Amino acid sequence: MDSFGGGTGVNMSPASCSIADANKTFDLEPDITSVRIKTGGSLSSKFSRIDTIIGTQKRMITNVADGSIITLFDKTPTPKADTDVVCPHFMELKWANGCNFDCSWCYLNGTLRFRPMGKNPYLKDKEKILAHIEEYLRAENTPSVLNSGELSDSLVYEGKSFSLSKDIIPLFKGQNKHKLLLVSKSSNVSGILKSESQKSIIASFSINALPIAKKWEKKAPSPDLRIKAAKKLYDAGYKVRFRIDPMVPMRTWEKGYSDLVDMVYQNLEPERITFGSLRGLQSTINFCPDKSWTSYLKDRSNWGLKAPDEIRQKMYTMLIDKIREYDSDCDIAMCKETVGMWREIDMDWKKIKCNCTL
Repeated sequence: MDSFGGGTGVNMSPASCSIADANKTFDLEPDITSVRIKTGGSLSSKFSRIDTIIGTQKRMITNVADGSIITLFDKTPTPKADTDVVCPHFMELKWANGCNFDCSWCYLNGTLRFRPMGKNPYLKDKEKILAHIEEYLRAENTPSVLNSGELSDSLVYEGKSFSLSKDIIPLFKGQNKHKLLLVSKSSNVSGILKSESQKSIIASFSINALPIAKKWEKKAPSPDLRIKAAKKLYDAGYKVRFRIDPMVPMRTWEKGYSDLVDMVYQNLEPERITFGSLRGLQSTINFCPDKSWTSYLKDRSNWGLKAPDEIRQKMYTMLIDKIREYDSDCDIAMCKETVGMWREIDMDWKKIKCNCTL
């Protein structure tokens, strides 16, 4: 990585890097994979060439400053083998950590295990959050979506002195290039409605079959309340997506997920539905208090334990058929699934349009 002192001054020969305007464009030779550029403020952004899901390269910001607030999720390499997981890289807005909803399989149990407060909500430095967002919005010219709910529920601090709707959304409303993705199990959308941010926000709700949510998604509003909250945003003109994840093959799963799709389409027409099955990283399994859900995990993958292939294929096929009864245009994708599974259900993973992407 090469460091730059400020403005457009560079510590490189013109042959290796040419910069027309650090706020707008710069060109890198093929052997230069990563540079850090100060783009007008006091912070610098790291620009890199990254491999896309289809194996091409794209130049983009991979982190702002130290990467503690905004960074690229790139833990999944470009898929090659049938056993490789399909997951496009996406931008994380890590403004807060933790969640109050206490779902049994929550990966935050493992991810945040070393923090003194565990997965209890924790807000990062407010001034740092805003400064890093401002830097990203100023520096990145390629339209993108920032996922605000990867390490916390996006709506975890609604109604508090600092919240997504009151403090972060106004920054996105001040530009027309990038979108903020909300990912939540909350039903508290009053702040989002008041923000009138239809052009800047994509709202995504994680939902599950009612019996499954009742058993394992402790403290979270019931899926019907989440869908009603989604309807409020949909009726107000917001783009709405759903994540049906993790699908669990308990005895009544077919009726449960069929009823869930009915419930969705009786209220609104989402632009995108992404689904995935139960999966357990070892760190999640080790540190979750309730391990009853792990009895469904039989097969190993490079993204944790999963239900057997044949069961996952049956669940996915049923869900796709049910969605298509209502909507032939809705984007459908799988989360953290293998190339082999995409082929088994006859979907092209190279054309994936999933929850965390534009």
